[in-house]
Amino acid sequence: MKKILGVFLLTLVLVSFVGCNNNKEAKAENSKLKIVATTTMLRDLVLEIGKDKVDVEGLMGYGIDPHLYKASAGDVDKMSKADIIIYNGLHLEGKMAEIFESMENLNKKVLAVGDIIPKEELIKVESDTKSYDPHIWFDVSLWIKASKYVEEILVESDYDNKDFYEENAKLYIEELEKLDEYIVNQIKELDKNKRVLITAHDAFSYFGKKYNFEVRGLQGLSTVSEAGTLDVKNLADYISDNKIPAIFVESSVSPKNIEALKDAVSSRNYNVEIGGELYSDSLGDEKSGHETYIKTFKHNVDTIVNALNKD
Repeated sequence: MKKILGVFLLTLVLVSFVGCNNNKEAKAENSKLKIVATTTMLRDLVLEIGKDKVDVEGLMGYGIDPHLYKASAGDVDKMSKADIIIYNGLHLEGKMAEIFESMENLNKKVLAVGDIIPKEELIKVESDTKSYDPHIWFDVSLWIKASKYVEEILVESDYDNKDFYEENAKLYIEELEKLDEYIVNQIKELDKNKRVLITAHDAFSYFGKKYNFEVRGLQGLSTVSEAGTLDVKNLADYISDNKIPAIFVESSVSPKNIEALKDAVSSRNYNVEIGGELYSDSLGDEKSGHETYIKTFKHNVDTIVNALNKD
């Protein structure tokens, strides 16, 4: 079945290429760089630096889980028409690996932001020493590295607008540095013994490492795996034993496991609150007011601090 799907997608790509010899000819028809970004975080990043000089299409909408995302025929068509495809990598978009490979074989510029992060700054997956945690955007210093990489990509692909991209990147990195200061100052409001973050899946390890939080997820790094009864029991024991005041649901993950965890804690004669909803694998939407990386991160930190600061 996989081979049949692969042949179908490759055929679709080839059909989309009829009449276009290469990316330069496609670019000549439209002065804007055509970019496809997989996640909402990456789409926002490219727009911050490229602004009106780029035409960015995001594959995943708000609240979509990239671990489970499967590309549609429409997604493949978008990628086939793009000058650049930017994805997170580190197996975040695990179900799209074959499509990225097919695009590379057709000489598309396919770039993974995770590949440029130094290995010593990545968090290894304990169960697989060759794999790394893909949730790099939860460390602002790593997202600054991602920003510089996107700047390099845009400058290399559209050198005529070099100064434009470099100025936008400079200003955006300054905003990210201010965000980092904001996060640090907010966290100072929490006593060190209250800095324990428990969520639906293990997406916040970079946040924990960078900002000195103990982080525990009910599921593993990927939402593909389901939380088992023993996982719920062990975490419920930990919460009740350590009097953790709040746990958190995630916007891109079903709340049922966290609700089950809350019930399990209650059966131990301790009441833990659901402290709010955090954005993990997606930004918020415009309706929420958290539609950018910076707004999303501020929301998350404010939600965490406010919920854990209660006696």
